[in-house]
Amino acid sequence: MRDDTAPLRPAVFLDRDGTLIDDEHYLADPDRVRLRPGAARAVRRLRDAGLAIVVVTNQSGIARGKFTEAEYEAVRARLDELLAAQGATLDASYHCPHHPDFGEACSCRKPGIALFQQAASEHALDLARSAFIGDKYRDVAPAARFGAYGVLVPSPDTPYNDMERARDSFAVATTLEAAAERVLARMRAAGGAS
Repeated sequence: MRDDTAPLRPAVFLDRDGTLIDDEHYLADPDRVRLRPGAARAVRRLRDAGLAIVVVTNQSGIARGKFTEAEYEAVRARLDELLAAQGATLDASYHCPHHPDFGEACSCRKPGIALFQQAASEHALDLARSAFIGDKYRDVAPAARFGAYGVLVPSPDTPYNDMERARDSFAVATTLEAAAERVLARMRAAGGAS
């Protein structure tokens, strides 16, 4: 049980596929997990600055029958192992297994905000002082809902329209490391990161 008197801390919410790891499209095999260049360094720098690191990922492959929850968990565990091997750790990972075309609609599929609210409740996070980083517009769009900071990091699968939309409301960085630097610079300017 968390201490309700403890101050809330900011977090960095990271997308998984195309942001932390290469997007293999419905990844079910842990042996195919490949960290994106600089991903572990970026996570390590953000954690060293005192930020919580939380992955929030849409995994519609579960609803589509492309892989199981157990296969998702094996991939998640492999990501944790690869990060840990380079001195980087995550505070938590959340996933949405739904897709509106394959079952019921939900509030947890990004750009929905349910998983971010759950993470904030479970880990005492300040959503307004947090950052949202991903390779799709839907990954960073929740930042606007919370008055937070969003950074789009384009991947080979990022639609051009997503980049154009992101430029209107959010930052765009060439790499996850560059996005981490932007987040840290913003936090330092606000007096919230070392």
